[in-house]
Amino acid sequence: MTALAAIENGRIDLGALYAETNIGETLDRLDRELVGLAPVKNRIREIAALLLVERARRAVGLAAEPPSLHMCFTGNPGTGKTTVARRMAEILHALGYLRRDHVVSVTRDDLVGQYIGHTAPKTKDVLKRAMGGVLFIDEAYYLYRPENERDYGQEAIEILLQVMEDNRDDLVVILAGYRDRMDTFFRSNPGMASRIAHHIDFPDYAADELFRIAELMVAGMHYRLDADAAAAMQDYVARRMRQPRFANARSIRNALDRARLRQASRLFAERGRPLDRAALETITAADIRASRVFAA
Repeated sequence: MTALAAIENGRIDLGALYAETNIGETLDRLDRELVGLAPVKNRIREIAALLLVERARRAVGLAAEPPSLHMCFTGNPGTGKTTVARRMAEILHALGYLRRDHVVSVTRDDLVGQYIGHTAPKTKDVLKRAMGGVLFIDEAYYLYRPENERDYGQEAIEILLQVMEDNRDDLVVILAGYRDRMDTFFRSNPGMASRIAHHIDFPDYAADELFRIAELMVAGMHYRLDADAAAAMQDYVARRMRQPRFANARSIRNALDRARLRQASRLFAERGRPLDRAALETITAADIRASRVFAA
């Protein structure tokens, strides 16, 4: 069914349009992939609703300027910003606002050159690869370094600003980073601030949410935690959250990767006996509690 097929007697069936675009499946996958983050998910659903209604308006002849879709995701590391960017690209593509559903993720090093004449071609090459989809710039505030008069980040910003304005119907730029640093970046670059329509803040996870994330990650890797390991993981989460350089879900994934290493070393040391499926998939409390987090 097309948007025109959903029109009957001058009325349009939003439910039919919603089913046609299949964005419900993407939103459901976002719920499955990300624990918590209710404010973020609600905002994404609001944006999806806006774009669906805009599509319906166009179908009945209510022409208007396409809404600005450039975004800023703020929050600490490991809170799901990259995952949400990928799902946002899928939604925008399904609704016809982007030609492709791909995301090009970059940092300052991908955009800024080290000598005169180096920045423009680097930035333009990234933009060429991202065109038709989403450009995700992590830690975007590093583009602006006013303390270094020989820095070329401002050149990259000016090229981005021009493309964000001229190609707003064929490229969505998502800036990401810590909230306070992004606020400073926008105050120093009002032109960039004026082009960002949607600011979405990603909260840190609570301890119970992080444990649920650990369970999902373990299942996704085809492992399991026995009862004692589950208790040890809950203890690990509580301790790790109080330590420096904690990165939410990213820290949990790192902890599980190290637990897998310890499990493999433990099984290898016992290689004189046959191993069944249960032994190969089970992470024990000892595999968790060998972490330096407990030594601290």
